[in-house]
Amino acid sequence: MEAEEERFPRLRQVLLLFVLLAHTCAEREDYFITEETESGSFVANLAKDIGLGARELSRRRARIIFNNDKKHLQLNLQTGDLQVNEKLDREELCGPTEPCVLQFQVLLEEPLEVYRYKLLVTDINDNSPVFPEAEMILKIMENTLPGAVFPLKNAQDLDVGVNNVQNYTIYPNSHFHVLTCNSGEGRKYPELVLDKALDREQQPEFRLTLMAVDGGTPPKTGTTLVLIDVLDINDNAPEFVQPLYRVQILENSPLGSLIVTVSARDLDTGINGEVVYSFFYGDEEITRTFALNELTGEIKIIRKLDFEKIKSYELDIKASDGAGLSGKCTVIIEVVDINDNTPEMTVASLISSIPENSPETTIALFSIQDPDSGENGRMVCSIQEDVPFTLKHSVENFYKLVTEGVLDRETRSEYNITITVTDLGTPRLKTQHNITVTVSDVNDNAPAFSQTTYTLRVRENNSPALHIGSVSATDRDSGANAQVTYSLLPPADPQLPLASLVSINADNGQLFALRSLDYEALQAFEFGVRAADRGSPALSSQARVRVLVLDDNDNAPFVLYPPQNGSAPCTELVPRAAEAGYLVTKVVAVDGDSGQNAWLSYQLLKATEPGLFGVWAHNGEVRTARLLSERDAVKHRLVVLVKDNGEPPRSASVTLHVLLVDGFSQPYLPLPEVAAAEARADPLTVYLVVALASVSSLFLFSVLVFVAVRLCRRSRAASAGRCSGPEGHFPGHLVDVSGVGTLSQSYQYEVCQERIWDQGI
Repeated sequence: MEAEEERFPRLRQVLLLFVLLAHTCAEREDYFITEETESGSFVANLAKDIGLGARELSRRRARIIFNNDKKHLQLNLQTGDLQVNEKLDREELCGPTEPCVLQFQVLLEEPLEVYRYKLLVTDINDNSPVFPEAEMILKIMENTLPGAVFPLKNAQDLDVGVNNVQNYTIYPNSHFHVLTCNSGEGRKYPELVLDKALDREQQPEFRLTLMAVDGGTPPKTGTTLVLIDVLDINDNAPEFVQPLYRVQILENSPLGSLIVTVSARDLDTGINGEVVYSFFYGDEEITRTFALNELTGEIKIIRKLDFEKIKSYELDIKASDGAGLSGKCTVIIEVVDINDNTPEMTVASLISSIPENSPETTIALFSIQDPDSGENGRMVCSIQEDVPFTLKHSVENFYKLVTEGVLDRETRSEYNITITVTDLGTPRLKTQHNITVTVSDVNDNAPAFSQTTYTLRVRENNSPALHIGSVSATDRDSGANAQVTYSLLPPADPQLPLASLVSINADNGQLFALRSLDYEALQAFEFGVRAADRGSPALSSQARVRVLVLDDNDNAPFVLYPPQNGSAPCTELVPRAAEAGYLVTKVVAVDGDSGQNAWLSYQLLKATEPGLFGVWAHNGEVRTARLLSERDAVKHRLVVLVKDNGEPPRSASVTLHVLLVDGFSQPYLPLPEVAAAEARADPLTVYLVVALASVSSLFLFSVLVFVAVRLCRRSRAASAGRCSGPEGHFPGHLVDVSGVGTLSQSYQYEVCQERIWDQGI
C-alpha cells in the first residue's frame, strides 16, 4: 500500500510536468556544434541566455533533457556554461539527414519552468568515399561503337552536403572517360564512356582506377579497380562429351572427395572457346553439398552425405563460353549406405555439484541408443579410469554415474568425466559426452601467508597515505571460505604508535603509511598482520612485517668549529715563518643524515689571496699552500664550503679570519693608521723623494734600522722560553706551536680579536 501511495504522487508529478511543458515552454535560439568536438568544450552560457545567474540555476535545480534520453550536453551549475558531454558523431545521430538537429529542453524545477532548444550538429569531412566493391568487372564486346555508356556503381560517403562525393575521375583513360551524373535524389554516380574503338587482339582487357572525390577541405578520396574484359565475337556453343553421367559414392566419403569430372568442348578460339562450368539449376541443398570447379568440371563433396536422409542427387551442369553461349548435361549421384550413425546419449538427471564430505552419490542418470540395426546398433558404455566414479547398469539402456567414496576439494575441485558410447559396427562408431562435477567447499583450511616475515622499505619524508607494500595470504578453500580479510595486530612495543603510522586495506592487504616518516626519529619498526577467512567458523594466520625507513638527504651539514654564532669572529694566527703545509685550523662539521648523505667534503670557496691557503677535501684541515712572504697581506678572509654526498647535495659555508704575524710573541703590531698609510704610499715615490733629499742619508738610516732589528730578534731568541707581549693583560687565545710548523691535537686558540685590534692590528 505504501509503495502504491508513493507511485501516485510521482505519477501526478509526471502528468503535471507534461502539462506545464505544453504551456510554459519557451522557444529559444538554436545552438551550433561541430561533430567530433572534444568532451568538455564550451557551447554557450545558458545562464546568460536564460537571463539567470549561475547560482540561480543551481538553486532552481536546472537540468537538461534530450528527447533520445542521452546526455549529449552537460550543464555546469557553478558557471552556467553549457558544455559537450561526449563526442558527437553526426553520421551516427542523423545519418544522411541534413540538417542534423537534436531537440532538448532545459528544466527549472523550483519554480517549474521549461525552455526548448535545438542543437544543430554540423558536419565535418571525417569520412572518405567508399565503393561497395574493391573491383568492378565489365564485359564489353569488341565491336561496341565509341560513345557507348556503361553505368558504374557509385561510391558512398557518410558525410553530407559539400563533404559528400562531388565528382569522379578515371585513369589511365586512353579509351574511356567518366561522366559525373546527378540522380534525382541529388546523389552523384559515374558513367563510363567509350571514346575509342576496341580491338580484342591488341588489348584483351583494361585495368582502370576509378576515383571518387568529395568536396571537403582537404578533399578525401576513395578508389576502386575497374576491370574491363574485351569479348570476342562468338558463334559456337559448348557441347558436353556425354549428356548423362551416373556415379555411386559411399556416404562416409571424406570431404573433398572427387565424384566425377564433366567435360565440354567449344570450337571457338580465345575467350569464345574457354568453357566455364556452373550449376544450371542448383537448389540450396545441392550447392551446400557439392562443389563444382568452374574451370575443370570436377565435382567434389563439401558436406557429409547421409543415406538415411537423401539417397540420390540429380545435378544439371551448364557449360558456358565467354560470350554467353552454353550447353547442358545431367549428373546422377547415388549414395551407398554404410554404418554412419553414431550412438546417441540422453541425460535424464544430473547433479553438477556435491559437498566434499558427501558419501556415495548418484551424479547422473542417462540412456543410450543407436538408430542403426544389428551389430551396428549394439553399444558398450565406459568412462576414463583416472576418476573416482563408476558406471552402473540400470534397466534397458539406462546407466547411472556414481561416486566411489568421499571426495576432497583441496586435492581436486572439479572433475571432467567423459562418458564414451561405442557401437559394434564396422567400422566402430562412438559418441562422447562430457559431464563436469564440481566439489563444493567445507572450511577446513586456514589462510596461509606467502611469507612468514615481510620486509618493506619506505623513504623518509614520504607523502601521507603512500602505498608502501602488500602482504598476501591465500586460502585453499573456495567461496566465502577463501575470502581473506586483513587486519593489524597490536604492536609488541606499547610505545609504538602503530595506529598513526600504518594502515592496511582489509580486502587486498595493501599497506599505507599514514604520515610522513623521519629517518632521524624512527629508523625501523615491526608489527603483526592477521589474515582471516569468512568461513564458519573463521580460520586465521599471522605474519610479521618489518618496515625500514630509508634515509633521504634532508639535512644540510652543520659546522661545529669554528662557531658561527659568536658576537666576534675568532682569528687564526699564522707565523710568517710557517712552511708550506702548515696547519692553520680545522673545520669540523657534522650531518644529521646517514650513509653517503653524511659523507662530507670540503673546498675553499673564496680567499683574499688565492693560492696561499688550501683545504683538504676529506678532513677539513686548512693549510698553507706555499711559503709566506713579506709582501703577503696581514689579514686574510677565507670562505670554506662544506658539502655532503647526497642527491641533490646540500652544503653549508663557514668564514675564517687568518692573521699573519712575525711570531706569536710579537710585542707590537703596527697601528691600522700606520699600516694603511704605508699601504697607500708608493715605494717608488718615497724612493725618489729621499733620493732627491740625500742618497747617503737614506743608506745610513737603512743600515741603522737593519742592525737594530737584528739585535732585537736575537735578544728575544736568547730569552729562556719567555715571550714578551703587549703591556697589560692579554686575554687573547694561547697558541701551542710545534717545531715543525703544525698544530698539535690539543691546539687551542685563545686570541681575542678585539684586544688585537686595540693593539693596532
